[in-house]
This record gives sequence, C-alpha cells and structure tokens, in this order.
Amino acid sequence: MSSQIEKSLVLIKPDGVQRALVGEVIKRFEQRGLKIIALKMVKPSIDHINDHYPKDEKWIERLGEKGFTTFKEQGIDPKQAMGTADKKEAGKMVRKWLIDYMTAAPIVAFVVEGIHAIEMVRKIVGPTLPSKAPIGTIRGDFSVDSPAVANIQKRSVKNMIHASETPEEAASEIKHWFSEEEIHDWARPDHEVMF
Repeated sequence: MSSQIEKSLVLIKPDGVQRALVGEVIKRFEQRGLKIIALKMVKPSIDHINDHYPKDEKWIERLGEKGFTTFKEQGIDPKQAMGTADKKEAGKMVRKWLIDYMTAAPIVAFVVEGIHAIEMVRKIVGPTLPSKAPIGTIRGDFSVDSPAVANIQKRSVKNMIHASETPEEAASEIKHWFSEEEIHDWARPDHEVMF
C-alpha cells in the first residue's frame, strides 16, 4: 500500500445525528473519493469519551485559550463570562462540557481511507470553530456556534463533527473506537480511474 494512503477517524457528533445530517456528511467523503472502511452508531459512555480526548495540560490549556481568543475579539471579559481568567481552569471546564455534549445522544463513528485521507478529511470538515469555517465545508455549511456563546452558556461548542488531526492521533483514535474485526478492506472500482 502506498505511503500516501492513510486512514482517519470521523465522528458525527450528537448535533449532527439529531439534525439528520448523517447521510449528507458521509456523502461528502465518498464523493471526494475517500473509502468508508468502518461505520457504526454508538451511544458512548462517559469513560469512553473521557479516554478519547487528551488529558495533557497543553491540550487542556489550548481549549481554554480558544474561548478566551474569541472573548478578546468580542471585547468580553473571560473572568466575568466564565468565572476565571485562567486558561487551564477554563480548559478543564470546557473539557467537561465536551464530555457532556458527546454523551448526550448517539454518535456515528467511521473510518475513511484514501490518498492523504487525514488532510482531505480536515479540508472537508473545516476549522474547529464554526465561525472560522468557510462555506463549502461541513462546519461552514451546517454549524453556526461560537466558543464565546458556548462558554457563556457553560456548554461545548456544537461543531457537528470530529476528525483526526495527525497520523498518530488517527491510529490511536481508530483503535479506541473500532476493533480490527470491524475494519474492512475492500476495493472501490472507481479508484482505478481516479488515481
């Protein structure tokens, strides 16, 4: 197999499932030429989601920083809005809200495979923050949430979808969500004319 062939995990989050956008989301990956090699609907436990998201301090601080950046852009005082101006403390709150959000309803999890799949998936999905996602991406077309609004309302940003960011993350996440028996190797006939 070519070194450019990669696998990536995609999760359609509870808001995407509840809004009946599963078919539309999957269609976008398939029409791009990516191959679905594993697919299931699950209602994850708190422990499963807790283990999905990183627990390291840098990642947690980054969560807090995302909201604070949006607050700064809009002239909102983070201490007044969230009760803290500490990025790490805010990140811990956001991580808890993220776990609550991801366990609120079923999730559709799938693995895509293809040439530069991780990069392709990220392009299709769009940036994490819906307000920064261009029209034409999944988040740009179907999500309007903001970290400022979410943090003020003490909840996670509803951005519809998760996609692995790196090959290492993809490998770890795929293993976390799927057993080897659930991943299928098969050939898409149209790939012969695509690459």
